Amino acid sequence: MAHFNKLRSINTITILMILISWGLNAQTTSDTYQKPNIIFILTDDLGFGDLGVLFQNQRLIQEGKRVPQEFTPNLDRMANEGALMPQHYSAAPVCAPSRASLLLGQSQGHVNIRDNQFDKALAYNHTLGSILQEADYKTAAIGKWGLQGKGKAPNWPSHPLNQGFDYYLGYMRHGDGHEHYPKEGIYRGTKEVYENRTNITPDLDKCYTADLWTAAAKKWIVDHKKGEERNKPFFMYLAYDTPHAVLELPTQAYPKGGGLNGGLQWLGEPGRMINTASGKVDSWIHPDYANATYVPENSKKPVPWTDVYKRYATDTRRIDFAVGDILKLLKDLKIDDNTLVIFTSDNGPSVESYLDNQPIVPTFFKSYGPFTGIKRDCWEGGLRMPTIARWPKAITPGTVISSPSISYDWMPTFSEVAGYPAPAVSDGTSLLPSLTGKGNQAPSSIYVEYFQNGKTPGYDNFSADLRDRRRNQMQMIRKGDYVGVRYDIESENDDFEIYNVIEDMDQSDNLAGSANFVTLQEEMKASVLQQRMPNPSAVRPYDQALIPGVATTGLKKGVIWKSYEGNFRWVPSVMALTPAKIGVSMQISPEIQVSENNKVLYFEGYIKVPADGTYTFYLNANAGGVLRIHESTVIDADYGYIKNSKMSGQYRLKAGLHPIELYYRNGKKGKPQFSLEWNGPTFDKKAISESVLFH
Repeated sequence: MAHFNKLRSINTITILMILISWGLNAQTTSDTYQKPNIIFILTDDLGFGDLGVLFQNQRLIQEGKRVPQEFTPNLDRMANEGALMPQHYSAAPVCAPSRASLLLGQSQGHVNIRDNQFDKALAYNHTLGSILQEADYKTAAIGKWGLQGKGKAPNWPSHPLNQGFDYYLGYMRHGDGHEHYPKEGIYRGTKEVYENRTNITPDLDKCYTADLWTAAAKKWIVDHKKGEERNKPFFMYLAYDTPHAVLELPTQAYPKGGGLNGGLQWLGEPGRMINTASGKVDSWIHPDYANATYVPENSKKPVPWTDVYKRYATDTRRIDFAVGDILKLLKDLKIDDNTLVIFTSDNGPSVESYLDNQPIVPTFFKSYGPFTGIKRDCWEGGLRMPTIARWPKAITPGTVISSPSISYDWMPTFSEVAGYPAPAVSDGTSLLPSLTGKGNQAPSSIYVEYFQNGKTPGYDNFSADLRDRRRNQMQMIRKGDYVGVRYDIESENDDFEIYNVIEDMDQSDNLAGSANFVTLQEEMKASVLQQRMPNPSAVRPYDQALIPGVATTGLKKGVIWKSYEGNFRWVPSVMALTPAKIGVSMQISPEIQVSENNKVLYFEGYIKVPADGTYTFYLNANAGGVLRIHESTVIDADYGYIKNSKMSGQYRLKAGLHPIELYYRNGKKGKPQFSLEWNGPTFDKKAISESVLFH
């Protein structure tokens, strides 16, 4: 528990330092603190290696002009003006679970969408949109959604308007995002674009979706800044559907200029909705690539690029143009300084072009960068994302963040930026310290699980031992510089392959056989069980494993409790909060002497489990609560919780000591009111007695 408390303390101090330095109280927003606007740009199947600043520029230096080269000048400039995050991961190596984890702030060990569950309804819980709505942001989602659930259009249960967004324009269905001309449907058939709940496809002649989303995003930002609520900060989730799937081309060159009066513009005329809705669809190739050549290995003669690679490079460059256009708009509107812009991707590069007789192989540009693996792999190439953050007011230009992080870290990051603690159910860690350089960055909890019955490609420049590896059930966990990976898992006892991904980026040297890594091997095996809950829609071979306890000494009776004052709109994580009072209680009980201004109680300690088996925990609260054991959310009685209803959760535990946390939110003045009970293989339901609680 000492290590557990140490990490929590470091993070609390870090966040307090940042908030104080900005004139922001740790629990409520100060009038002197101007919340930043936030734009989160998510691309589809863009690889780490596709960005100049991350890989293409270095590749040119190392291998010379004989190799094919992609260019991303606007993204390179964005990185130079902000922070490059070369150690940032996606929560899953394919789009639907990756996006679900991002939006819900939860790992694949907790999120309701896993594996290849496309078009499944996103869980009704806190989302990036809903928490920022609560923080008085105006919110918009533009582009690809694919998390809407079953239902008749346009009333899908998990429409963005039901998940924290004030405005939506884009593709609702996952499959629609495979076609980038919705009305013409030239390769995949006609698709549907919705503005809020209205199908606007009949008006979208010649609208290439990367252009359409960019023009719509710019229009929404401009309209917001002209509107009655212009003084409110805004959050935009801008999710491109390129360069994923069919590699279609724009109609023409990107319009000159950018920003308020140039670049992409929304015209709003049926048949000409945007200013590139003219010319010939699927026709324009960027001049840098139209006549490009390269010299194949074992040859001295230059040969032209094939059409599919001209298309891929053009599509990637189009996104680069769009980012530059949006950043110019922020400057034109004089909101650039206090707008946090994140650029990243949902998973590694793909092998799918959807063009007849034109396959794409990501080896051409080495879109996976210096790594092994692609989309659907849990090797670094499938999970390490091209990520940039820019916020002139707070991020020092040229920052390179060396600490590892993962996509579900953005929920606590954006919560803290908005002046609120993150929801307790989030699995992420605020990245403000590493972004701003203020305070010490607490480590992220990086965990991925995924199933796919294919194989890692056998590319020559992939690590020899990882080529053609059968995937099936997979897991990835990172501890410090070391990544543990399991493929084709049969049970919880399978060993991890262990790689130092700082020194060995292509994962060619498996350290698991060394005696020096026996302890880390066991730590990884335990940790992957301790930070997940089984999901019946995505069965794993380790779902019925007993969760191992922890070894610790010097414990005392009872649990530590802390109380917090303030107005909380959800059950909060307490990492960024300053307690009003601290004490020790012999039980996890509401019988704590606190003032009526205390709205949150937090208990932490250990529970001593008497025997191996399945334990059921029961929580009843007057406003809400969250029970976590290890890093697993066993009971989530927060979002949509019905007052005083009893919630339960099962957890399979080995006999021994297990860290336990209870977060309780009191919804009214007066004495806290909640109860926590359990039952197990050797006893019936009862209160958790003081004989099994320690700190």
